[in-house]
Amino acid sequence: MTLEPEFPSNPRMRVGEADRERVAELLNQAAAERRLELDEYQRRLDAAYAAVTYAELRPLVEDLPAPAPAHPRIGGVPGSRTSVAIASGAWRKGTWVVPRAHRSIAVWGRAEIDLREACFAEREVVITALALLGGVEILVPEDVTVRIEGVGVLGAFYGDAQEAGPDAPVVRIRGLATWGAVHIRRVPR
Repeated sequence: MTLEPEFPSNPRMRVGEADRERVAELLNQAAAERRLELDEYQRRLDAAYAAVTYAELRPLVEDLPAPAPAHPRIGGVPGSRTSVAIASGAWRKGTWVVPRAHRSIAVWGRAEIDLREACFAEREVVITALALLGGVEILVPEDVTVRIEGVGVLGAFYGDAQEAGPDAPVVRIRGLATWGAVHIRRVPR
């Protein structure tokens, strides 16, 4: 489903719920970008959900810019929300969709999260890594923004945080390493 509403040549045609939702999403984006004041946003949103024809919908968004195209690596059905290695190993690699929140736990084991071929369910995802007497390694390609927010307590939580551009997917890596390590490594795609 594209955000850009397509208006037919006959403005008297009736709209469907999907048409109203696309217009509402455009209004949400415009409000988030502060193109619309809150009262103007609410007025237009109410009008969008009350619209019966395209003639009523079009004026609500015709003065707003078209949305930026989505990053090709964003979207899809999310994969597993956890990877657990207890006295063993766990791997997430290849083509998979990183969910909004993923937990990787290594206790006397090793977990590897490889994001080189991954897509992301949303523009920003959070990976929570816990290493207890074990290790978690996260491989992040150069076209993904990385923000590291973890801590090592009698262990190491380290890596290469880097911005990849305004439209790039964002991976926040949080968690804890105790008598173990969480290593975030930048790699070529």
